[in-house]
Amino acid sequence: MSDKLLAGYQRFKNGYFTENREKLRKLAEQQRPNHILITCCDARMEPALIFDTAPGELFVIRNVANLVPPYEIEGSYHGTSAALEFAVTVLEVPEIIVLGHSRCGGIRSLVLDSKTLPQDTFIARWMSIVAPVADLADRDKLDDHATFNRCEQAAVGYSLRNLMTYPWIKSRVEAGTLTLKGWHYNIFTGALKQVHDQDTISTIVEAAQD
Repeated sequence: MSDKLLAGYQRFKNGYFTENREKLRKLAEQQRPNHILITCCDARMEPALIFDTAPGELFVIRNVANLVPPYEIEGSYHGTSAALEFAVTVLEVPEIIVLGHSRCGGIRSLVLDSKTLPQDTFIARWMSIVAPVADLADRDKLDDHATFNRCEQAAVGYSLRNLMTYPWIKSRVEAGTLTLKGWHYNIFTGALKQVHDQDTISTIVEAAQD
């Protein structure tokens, strides 16, 4: 299987790399991305392809279900938080986008298996970040894409809210040097929906908490 990857690498090296050698040399010396994109590790999500961006434009953070955990300093491993800290405080990227998507396996496991999934699994612990989102699912319409889209967008809302618990994000947002956005991408239709209205996000989050 890796032969396909190696063949692709050769096409890249002989094509794009050779044609853009000077641009890539400059990128090797310094990266100045314009956006932090927090998205899912789902193999169907390819941010550079979806947004037609070149190397160096996106600082991409990928994890299961594109979640942002709330700020906390306990524990040992904080991959998403560490990436955010570097991108915001060192690279000073001016915009963070949380990109959710349809047919998200993490959200589906939360909605369908939250009662049966062993709580000592990595997936269960990670998805507990947005546990109340499962309550938004219409249990009579679990075969309806709209049910999961609602939960996926609510999870984006949770992540936007959690971003504001990081002091070095909150201070920059309040100073106007950093903006936060939430988007939801439909892998069936290619439609991109903005989940940016704070009142809407608050309503979704509050409904999940009731």
